[in-house]
This record gives sequence, structure tokens and C-alpha cells, in this order.
Amino acid sequence: LPCLDCPTACKPPSSPGDVFFVETSERTSLSYLFMCSVESAAQTHSGTRVVVLMKGLANGNASLPNHWGFSLLSCFPNVEIRPLDLPELFSETPLAEWYLQAQQRWEPYFLPILSDACRIAIMWKFGGIYLDTDFIVLKNLKNLTNALGTQSKYVLNGAFLSFKPKHKFMELCMKDFVENYNSWIWGHQGPQLLTRVFNKWCSIRSLQSSTSCKGVSALPREAFYPIRWQDWKKYFEVVSSSELHHLFNNTYAVHVWNNLSQGTRLEITSQALLTQLYVRIEVLPFHIATYVRMKKDS
Repeated sequence: LPCLDCPTACKPPSSPGDVFFVETSERTSLSYLFMCSVESAAQTHSGTRVVVLMKGLANGNASLPNHWGFSLLSCFPNVEIRPLDLPELFSETPLAEWYLQAQQRWEPYFLPILSDACRIAIMWKFGGIYLDTDFIVLKNLKNLTNALGTQSKYVLNGAFLSFKPKHKFMELCMKDFVENYNSWIWGHQGPQLLTRVFNKWCSIRSLQSSTSCKGVSALPREAFYPIRWQDWKKYFEVVSSSELHHLFNNTYAVHVWNNLSQGTRLEITSQALLTQLYVRIEVLPFHIATYVRMKKDS
């Protein structure tokens, strides 16, 4: 297993252009989908560092847990697994004071909100690409700069972000995060925040008025969210190869909406859409067998 005891272990690398994944819970085991997300990013970005930041590792341990997922990811020379040091990440940003206060009270959606805070802080401090851990990456994303994806006609989504360091748009996102903070509305600090800031950035009332302005692009839904969250069960349905091609012909990465499918008892067959996606990115056959078994046992 790779070792963490290096001088920069508690800090993400500062070189621009890295791909970031974040685990904000204390969990130190890797789910199947998490591993496939990282693996697909590593395969499509062979010359780029893929950095996995995990809060559960930020306790001073010098080595990674003895979990087969870490062993598998260590086979990719461009994958680095590092501790997520939240006080360090939020330092010198508007989010530092928020984080101190948020730890002292109960909030219904704290982990998703913490993830929202992490991604905009990472984009502002380091730049590069941020991806949620339920993406299957189909294409290289390096040609996308200062961009995010459209989830629907009216809402943006931050499951994918790509920005240069210290970009003004991300600075405004951090300010809005604090100034308009509401922990009781699902998505208020995430998709709704990004939509609010983008609309102000472009001086528009609706996303339908503009998809790009002042150097920031809102990419069309098919780029990252070709299947709407309302239709998440389609990932477990049988599709033809021609339908698969039609669905994802203009897609960079596929968001699987794991928060909706997690814990469901749905059978995944060899011709299911999700299985065909895994085959398309050439994940290990062991991965597929493991996922099928996990779904049957869940």
C-alpha cells in the first residue's frame, strides 16, 4: 500500500490541473462505485494527478488502511490518496469561520453541505477539476476550463467543476455560501448556490437566457447529466448498444446519482446500462462481479 508519511501529506498538491475527489465522512473503506470513479478518471487522465482526499485519514496515521480498494488504486501511478485536513483547506477563505461554527451545532444535511464547501474551496485554492465519487468518466476533461454542468433547464450542479485557481467566480461562491447560508433546505448550498451565483455573474434571471458569459461556461445537460435524477433507475435497465451510444455520444462523464440508488435492491444484468458503461471504460471484470454481488446482497 502507498504511504502517507511525506511532508505534504496533509495538504493537497498546489499544481493546477489536478483531478480531485473528496470523502468528507470518516469512512476509510472504498465503495465499488467510488473506486470505479477514481479508476475511470485515472485512465482518461493518464498524465494528470488524480487526488483522493479523505477526512478519515486526517488523524495522523502514516499508512493507508488495509483495504483491497486502496491496493487496487495504488496500481495507478497517477492516483494519490491523501488526508483531508479541513481547517487547513478552509484557512484564509470565508469558509474558515463557518466551519468552526458549524461543528458546534446540529445540521440536517451537514455532510452534503461540507462536501459543497470543500469543492469550492479546492477550486479556489488549487484549481483543476473536481468530481463527485459517483461519476464514470468517459473522456478527458482537460479541455474544459472555468466550466460547470447544467442539471436541468433551471439548475446547475457542482458534481463536476473545472476552474483556474483563485477564479473570481469561485470567490463569489464562497462569499454566497456564508452570506446566504441555510442548512435546512436541501441543495441550497450546492446546486442552488451555483445557480444563484451564475445568474448574478451573467446578470440574468434564468439559465435559459445564457450558457456562457465573462469566461464561465454552463455546459449542456448531456455533458455530465444525460440521465436526469428523476430517471436514475434507467441505469439498471437493459439498453441496446445503439441506445447507449445515442445517450452518451455527447457526454464527458456520467453522473450515476448514487445517493438515490444506494441501498436499493435492484438487479443489474450484463446488458444493463450501468454494466455496459463499466465495460466501456474497461474496469476490471472483478469489479463488475463485485458490484453485482453487492447489489444482490444490499
